[in-house]
Amino acid sequence: MTQAARCPAFLVSAPASGQGKTLVTAALARLHRKAGRRVRVFKCGPDFLDPMILEQASGAPVHQLDLFMVGEDECRRLLHEAAGQADVILVEGVMGLYDGDPSAADLAARFGLPVLAVIDGSAMAQTFGALAHGLASYREDVHLAGVLANRVGSERHARMLEESLPSFLAWLGALPRDAAAAFPERHLGLVQAAEIADLDTRLDRAADNLPASAAWLPPAVAFEAPAGEAGTPARGRARGHCPRCGPGFHLSRQPGLSRGHGCGAVVLFSA
Repeated sequence: MTQAARCPAFLVSAPASGQGKTLVTAALARLHRKAGRRVRVFKCGPDFLDPMILEQASGAPVHQLDLFMVGEDECRRLLHEAAGQADVILVEGVMGLYDGDPSAADLAARFGLPVLAVIDGSAMAQTFGALAHGLASYREDVHLAGVLANRVGSERHARMLEESLPSFLAWLGALPRDAAAAFPERHLGLVQAAEIADLDTRLDRAADNLPASAAWLPPAVAFEAPAGEAGTPARGRARGHCPRCGPGFHLSRQPGLSRGHGCGAVVLFSA
């Protein structure tokens, strides 16, 4: 019988979209990588832009980890495999923590992933703590382990946010507002990684903006091996043209294609 593989892990989530999950996940991946740790990152949901940035940050392939797109067995296999190879696992959630069916919270509950909440603190003070408390208490089967504030205006502002938190939540620190570290956006989301000429500079700056407390990790999670061998998906990145997604369409795992929108797109794989 295959033994469980153990590795510290975070599911990085937020109260809503637009809070800075990708920036924080990428900054954490680069921070741990620069510290000499082997980092594996996953992305929840059908996103094809964020994984390319997260690959650049972590230096390792980024695959979808989604109960709907790839299924529970494949998620279990991917996590078990990554835990046997990495020192840190980061999973970027989708939308808000409890949004959707299945949600990022469902994924966290299914595999025992501690949640790191990223909250945009730019327009709030003590309400930050109330929001974090609500995320932590909404479901008993979801473990919110820590909080990291984004777009913070000053050290005094960061202290106010930290002091508002309930004592049972770890404070991983704050990221300041910094246009030089942010990722450029356009109408469909982030600009593709290949089009950001100074991406590595931005990633390093974002990682350097994190305080030392951001390197804190919860206790290792035991990731069980799947009961049977899951199907072997194509290992390349899917790339092709789709009339709804456009010529920049990407998917990083084959299982997602079988659950697509059925538009008849021709998809080519490259290693």
